[in-house]
Amino acid sequence: MKTWWRRWRIRIFMILAILGPGFITANVDNDTGGILTYSQAGASFGYTLLWTMIPITLALIVVQEMCARMGAVTGKGLSDLIREEFGLRITFLLLVLLVIVNFTNVVSEFSGIAASMELFHLSKYLSVPVCAALVWVLVVKGDFKVVEKVFLCASVIYITYIIAGVKAGPNWHEALVQTVKLPERSAWSQKGYVYMVVGVIGTTISPWMQFYLQSSLVDKGTTIKNYTKTTLIDVVVGSFFTDIVGWFIVVACAATLYVHGAGAINSAADAASAMLPFAGQYAFILFAAGLFNASLFSASILPLSTAYTVCEGLGVESGLDKKWKDAPFFYWFYTLLIVFGAAVVLIPNFPLIKMIILSQVLNGVLLPVVMIFMLRLINKHELMGKYTNSTWFNWVAYATAGIVIGLSVAMMVMPS
Repeated sequence: MKTWWRRWRIRIFMILAILGPGFITANVDNDTGGILTYSQAGASFGYTLLWTMIPITLALIVVQEMCARMGAVTGKGLSDLIREEFGLRITFLLLVLLVIVNFTNVVSEFSGIAASMELFHLSKYLSVPVCAALVWVLVVKGDFKVVEKVFLCASVIYITYIIAGVKAGPNWHEALVQTVKLPERSAWSQKGYVYMVVGVIGTTISPWMQFYLQSSLVDKGTTIKNYTKTTLIDVVVGSFFTDIVGWFIVVACAATLYVHGAGAINSAADAASAMLPFAGQYAFILFAAGLFNASLFSASILPLSTAYTVCEGLGVESGLDKKWKDAPFFYWFYTLLIVFGAAVVLIPNFPLIKMIILSQVLNGVLLPVVMIFMLRLINKHELMGKYTNSTWFNWVAYATAGIVIGLSVAMMVMPS
């Protein structure tokens, strides 16, 4: 018995030891947008959006592996490759779209900070400026790698959603059936349903994640020589973990808010009530702590990733290892993203929850554009050599892009 346990303990520690950019990237996506989009999906539509989780997980693994492989083979970030292969003009247009969408995500993260602190009756006019300053100091003046690991360890609080999903007493048979069954045709006639499907896709496979993952692997020094099974395990474990958490968030809210007719979530307090079956009077504290951790982590990493991506695409100096005078555009761009992202949230009566969901829908709309560039790059023999996509990977990736384009168009033309 002891030998069996010792063998499994060694395997668990080995898996934890190799987790890196892939796991971190997937976990970052359990941010404000992820938590509240999954919560909204369960509260508004019950179990009927659970079917998205399996195909989204498959697509997430394929997309993230493509990015990891491109980074390992070329030693370059995604925006750098796009500029080299498609020219500065096209790259600039893509970066403009990415910055617009990413800015809404930055606003979303500060909205999450405001919403979580309001559960403690702390005004956003105090919490948001203080946290914006804290984020800036931690990243610019501190050791970001240490900060990243601290936030990642704190992400263990997401497990409370798995427990909450169990304790909520859901209809397990219906939940499992809805996970493998497509929704009724009538669901597709509801604009709100299509809108939420795009949002769930966008929050799970965010465009900015792909730029961040590829750059992280390049910075880590990953090459095709050391691109081994450990890198793939990192990507796969991260993808499964984030989507399992997402599945249980939907279940928890479906079994509580939806079943009791609460309807759409209009505040963080609404979403926190999904924790009641598990946490009782501590529900708000657990939810607020998880939301605050996720928001503060992403509020630091998302503007940083955007600044890196833009500088990389434009071919200008960037990096926290450089002084302000050596990379002024990088530091100013990062700073302005934080300042304006926080400032927008301070607008009186700003619709926090609506903004958070909208940012994830915009992620979904932009995703196919980024994927098409990725597919063009990864299938170039001159660039990737023998490491181009397999037919199966191409099929999954092109199908994902095509489906999201179709859903985005349908969402736009459907009457309100």
